[in-house]
Amino acid sequence: MLQKKALITGITGQDGSYLAEFLIEKGYEVYGVIRRGSLPNTERVDHLFDDSEGARFFLTYTDLTDGGNLNRVIGKIKPDEIYNLAAQSHVGISFDVPKYTLETNTIGPLNILEAIRNLDYPVKFYQASSSEMFGKVLEIPQKETTPFNPQSPYGLSKVGAFFLTKMYRDGYDIFASNGILFNHESPRRGVNFVTRKITMALSRIKLGLQDVLRLGNLEASRDWGYSKDYVEGIWKILQHDKPDDFVIATGETHTVREFVEESAKFFEIEIEWQGSGLDEIGVDKNTGKVIIRIDPAYFRPCEVDLLIGNSNKINTELNWKPRTSFKELAHIMAESDFEYIKKIVSTGGPIVTQKKFSI
Repeated sequence: MLQKKALITGITGQDGSYLAEFLIEKGYEVYGVIRRGSLPNTERVDHLFDDSEGARFFLTYTDLTDGGNLNRVIGKIKPDEIYNLAAQSHVGISFDVPKYTLETNTIGPLNILEAIRNLDYPVKFYQASSSEMFGKVLEIPQKETTPFNPQSPYGLSKVGAFFLTKMYRDGYDIFASNGILFNHESPRRGVNFVTRKITMALSRIKLGLQDVLRLGNLEASRDWGYSKDYVEGIWKILQHDKPDDFVIATGETHTVREFVEESAKFFEIEIEWQGSGLDEIGVDKNTGKVIIRIDPAYFRPCEVDLLIGNSNKINTELNWKPRTSFKELAHIMAESDFEYIKKIVSTGGPIVTQKKFSI
């Protein structure tokens, strides 16, 4: 049996790295697409490189907005499956760079679909869609048929890519599927995302390296799962006997406040909330110190208050279910960041932190 080839865009992100590991274990030959930059950003996949003759992991350079070069790369590799995970994936940042977000998240998938349409052999395509497409939700919980109502350039860009995928599936008979993933986190999450920001900051506070964690909307409620669980669902979508769209979610929703509280338990910190609105603070009951404050800089122009997914379709049709609970996820991330920061401190290296940008 010939070895399957998979092409993954966004290979250096959390989902890309976990999916690459998963596919290699399944016997795939995996090719990752990265953008050319002055500094490599391959830390999440460096452990997959193998210089031996039997190597099954490779990287190549291209940009999703460069359709011509993308055609060349796909034609050279001749993958059986393409997983498009590349995106400008930060919702908050999408308000600052809306044009770039749309070019990457909508035109990028269009270029891949056009390349597949012009191939002389079939390729399966997976598009990473997002729960942010539901925005101000019109149905609770959200499922595959729930109307979209995006509240950010990011959500809007993902809606465009979703419908392009459906259009190429129906119009050109391409095996093209959408995975509508609700929030999924891991120790490999970028440090500018709120979950990772929380576990990094609490780690530094515990070690006496930081005084206060500043956050925006504590009541934003999300369906949080574990990225490592979700990549199996992504793979199963392309192993289905027909192309289709699937929600991947836990079916539970938790607030940012709850994630703070659950992560703090790992550090044996009990948080007491005092005040309200912009004046609300979180106090460490053991020390009496204020360790959490509200910062208006982290509020979005249009906020999404509640996301919770109904994944019954993928549960029943593809036999996929999440394995990691919300509490387990928070503790996995807290422990990982605590060990990371302790190691960096012991070696005298720099600690990656979230930067606060303003104009």
